[in-house]
Amino acid sequence: MSNTIKNRIEFENIYVAHYSRMKRFAQEYVIREEDAENIVQDVFLDLWEQNFLLLTHTNLFAYLFTTLKNRCIDFLRHKTIVQNTAQKLQDDYTKALQIKFQSLEAFDEQLFSEPDIETVIQNAIESLPERCREIFVLNKIEGKKQKDIAQELNISINTVENQMAIAYKKLKEILKDYIPLLIFCLFNFFYFFLVVFSRSIVN
Repeated sequence: MSNTIKNRIEFENIYVAHYSRMKRFAQEYVIREEDAENIVQDVFLDLWEQNFLLLTHTNLFAYLFTTLKNRCIDFLRHKTIVQNTAQKLQDDYTKALQIKFQSLEAFDEQLFSEPDIETVIQNAIESLPERCREIFVLNKIEGKKQKDIAQELNISINTVENQMAIAYKKLKEILKDYIPLLIFCLFNFFYFFLVVFSRSIVN
């Protein structure tokens, strides 16, 4: 009888002798029967691929237990990470919904008229620091690329990026109460920006 056949017979004997207890152990910790079965199958697959252990390992029981335990730990660690990530995403989603709800609930419908919106946008633009406003207008109204703005104003691209970030943050804060209406009137919103920024340049 060849060594391969002997190893296979010995492997089958080990599988039959230990499978049930290993599955019960795994299921005790990973809960789902399907997951427990997959883990045990992986342990036996490792054992088969390292077939020399069938002949040379002096404490097979300890090997199976240790390998199974480590597989369960790896599985639970992965599941914990996935669950924590999913929970964080769910928390972020719930928080976002609450913010959206509060934004809609707090919206003042008296702000529907275009002159009011235009005035708010103009005031928001004019409240920006001078250099910040200049860079924002060059980029968003005149359509210039950031590298071109940096060259024109003799400043670094990082400075342009930082000033744009400041402008976005300030405008978002000032216009936060108008977000629902601005989203609803998206195209008009961009029109207002063009008109108001053009007036700002002239003034």
